[in-house]
Amino acid sequence: MHRLLVVDDDSDIRGLLAEQLGRTGYTVSTARDGAEMRHALAREHIDLIVLDLNLPREDGLALCRELRARSSTPVIMLTARAEPIDRVLGLEMGADDYLAKPFEPRELLARIRSVLRRTEALPANLEPLAMRQATFSGWVFDLERRHLVDPAGRVVMLSGAEFRLLRVFVGHANKVLSREQLVALSSGRSYEAQDRAIDLQVSRLRQKLGDAGSLIRTVRSEGYVFAGVVTLG
Repeated sequence: MHRLLVVDDDSDIRGLLAEQLGRTGYTVSTARDGAEMRHALAREHIDLIVLDLNLPREDGLALCRELRARSSTPVIMLTARAEPIDRVLGLEMGADDYLAKPFEPRELLARIRSVLRRTEALPANLEPLAMRQATFSGWVFDLERRHLVDPAGRVVMLSGAEFRLLRVFVGHANKVLSREQLVALSSGRSYEAQDRAIDLQVSRLRQKLGDAGSLIRTVRSEGYVFAGVVTLG
């Protein structure tokens, strides 16, 4: 039985979703803000988080970014705004899916099932590793602060997609990862053969890493490998 966490400051929405998702067989916990969300995550294992974008004090984007730096728990983001930029920002911060209010509970249920199926389809030996920091070739990748520091001590800025991709590479160093696996591990979404976005992200990440970008090697007909000595902390 999967356990879901609904984070929304609207008590009516929390109650409605808890009731309707509970009827379909899920165990549902609720939280009204970031503080209650952290308490719930510390108290129990959560399989998926339904996270409202517009929360008091800490908004959903900041909370999603914090979650992604610490765990791979799937996140579906809710928002009252339907602007494309909100969707892009949510996905960049690491959300696995996005749904604008008002919505049909049945649509949310379908998206929850889809995200959970994708997440559970990952091979066991490719589950994301728990780590706070990784070092390689003089670089320091601080996952808690979301900082990438080059050998000269300069901070290199990463987009949300680049951050998640580098996290996958250093967490699975010296393993050949297919494009399908890279997309699933970095975003939780399914890979479409005609979509070359992952190749573009790899290219951009190589550029950010300078000389160390050569550690990300293309394996013909298979995918990519991060071929370097990585120390995890």
